[in-house]
Amino acid sequence: MGVLGESIKRKLQESFNPTHLEVIDESAKHSHHQGAIKHGLDGGGKESHFHVVIKSNSFEGLNRLQIHRLVMELLNEEILQIHAFSLEIEKV
Repeated sequence: MGVLGESIKRKLQESFNPTHLEVIDESAKHSHHQGAIKHGLDGGGKESHFHVVIKSNSFEGLNRLQIHRLVMELLNEEILQIHAFSLEIEKV
């Protein structure tokens, strides 16, 4: 995993102490898609697409929208540098 993936993982671990966390770099699957090409990400092995699966007791009492907002705010710097980000929340 590259610099952005490691940053995403570190921030999520430090902020939410998850019981389950997967940070999946799906960039290779999308390297020839129009969006990746538009952002200059095709063929260079750059990090462009991430899928995160997270489960944390920190999310107890929050709805999905609130959790998404917390995560997106935390990862704002990284998300601005990539083309796509998807978040899967596992309930405790």
